[in-house]
Amino acid sequence: MYIVVPPRLLLLDIAGPAEVLRWANCVQSSVVFDVQYVGPSRQMITSIGLMLTEIGMLPKNIPDDAMVILAGNVDVLMAGYVDDAVRDAAIDEALIVDWLRAVIQPQHRLVSICSGALLLSRAGLLDGYACTTHYSSCAELATLAPKARVLENRLYVEDRNRYTSAGVTAGIDLMLHLVSQLTDHRCAAEIARYLVVYLRRSGTDPQLSPWLEGRNHVHPAIHRVQDAIAANPSQAWTLKTLAKIAGSSPRHLTRLFHDYAGMSIPDYRNHLRVALAQELLTHTRLDMERVAERAGFASTRQLRRAWGRLHMTPPRQARNTDSA
Repeated sequence: MYIVVPPRLLLLDIAGPAEVLRWANCVQSSVVFDVQYVGPSRQMITSIGLMLTEIGMLPKNIPDDAMVILAGNVDVLMAGYVDDAVRDAAIDEALIVDWLRAVIQPQHRLVSICSGALLLSRAGLLDGYACTTHYSSCAELATLAPKARVLENRLYVEDRNRYTSAGVTAGIDLMLHLVSQLTDHRCAAEIARYLVVYLRRSGTDPQLSPWLEGRNHVHPAIHRVQDAIAANPSQAWTLKTLAKIAGSSPRHLTRLFHDYAGMSIPDYRNHLRVALAQELLTHTRLDMERVAERAGFASTRQLRRAWGRLHMTPPRQARNTDSA
């Protein structure tokens, strides 16, 4: 994984996403996120005046399965600091664009944070893709990439192997999304809780995964209960057992869970059971009875009833769509 450091880097554009990756390495071992920082110069000044050194030079080639992350930059540094680099920032930006054109292949996964999308667009790598960037740069992005579909008012946009995000902290949202794809949803939820960030969505963003839903809070007891249910949704959880995990009375837990998760405990459990059933339908050839059983439902009728509260189409369509 390569994080490209542009001149006058907006520091949070790499610090936030990189911290997500660091913690992902701490909480799971199935996927190792090996990060290399590269750029057109060995050292770069950042938006807040901090100088980054020991930056690797842009490599001549990268592995087929590589992910490249383009961070954004700023025009004005923090008061009291000046960019006294020998080379003009425009030259360094041009070197990054030339490198992207020469090295990036169709199989590579490209990620941009904030105005990093402008560098991708200058290299022609967003043509034919839906994308976004910081709200103040959307017009410029549309001009630079007339063949792209620029979407405003989005935290991030995923279009095949192109991932673009809006400004600054939206890079954390995007990286949590990527980590959930590459590891699992529980890992992303644990990272978000550690960083004390909300798993946000705007009205036009993709629906939040059921595994992450109801996690926009910092109450440790409720997270413990959610962790237990998420680890084994099919288990016959009793309110008494969950109250013991939370360290509260059943009545108090019921009230706390609704206040913090925004839904009842049975609703949360059923959301996860339906999500588990959907995964089984998508990735296995189990018949409907076995799917219902493994997801924790007493019958296929109960599965269909719970499914119908969350989906417009019947359960069988999850399998048919995937097989088509």
